[in-house]
Amino acid sequence: MSLSGKVVLITGATKGIGKATTLRVASEGASVVINYNSDSASADSLVKEIGEDRALAVQADVSKLPDLDRLVDAAVAKFGKIDVLIPNAGILPMRDLEHTSEADFDFTYNLMVKGPYFLVQKAAKHIPSGGRVILVSTGVTVLSNISPAYLLYASAKAAVEQMARVMAKDLARNGILVNCIAPGPTTTGLFLEGKSDQMLKMVAGFSPFGRIGEPEEIANAVSFLCGKDSSWVSGQVLRVNGAMA
Repeated sequence: MSLSGKVVLITGATKGIGKATTLRVASEGASVVINYNSDSASADSLVKEIGEDRALAVQADVSKLPDLDRLVDAAVAKFGKIDVLIPNAGILPMRDLEHTSEADFDFTYNLMVKGPYFLVQKAAKHIPSGGRVILVSTGVTVLSNISPAYLLYASAKAAVEQMARVMAKDLARNGILVNCIAPGPTTTGLFLEGKSDQMLKMVAGFSPFGRIGEPEEIANAVSFLCGKDSSWVSGQVLRVNGAMA
């Protein structure tokens, strides 16, 4: 129960890596603010599983600043603080340069860059010394053989990685550690959608272990960054990808 007494706020917390992380930190004793955009049933189910005394579901579109205010206010009203902030919500837009519209660009960057940027800004005043911010990137930011269809997604996540490096220096004055987790291919619904068995076998072959990562394995790494053993880790991008790169 290494996170007993800690409050963890996770956006996009009802599916995939977000859900696995929610359950992992709760198992370590943390209270959890479970953000969702539309899947209220899954959020309510997680609250029931964890217990209403240690879990709160908050609907918010984290690409919109007023919703970010409401999310932070609800967390502080319930638990009084935020020890760990994990802006996890995201999408996987497959857009190369030619096929990216302005609307595609704005939606992606609003959700995955502007949202985390301002969520950290708004939450930081409620994060005590020793608190954590854990941003979420992807392994594709360091691949040179990546498909052009990943251009929009990779560019947004690369911005997130640099945010982590610079925010770590900015928030150090408050004793807050900032890092970024960068998963490789992981068996989430978002990743698996539309991929054939042949495609998945090919992706699994990119790892010398011959498989794709599981959400729980990413959550394990996030748990490390949440806990006391990461007290001298800040400004880093932790790549969790089974040696794929």
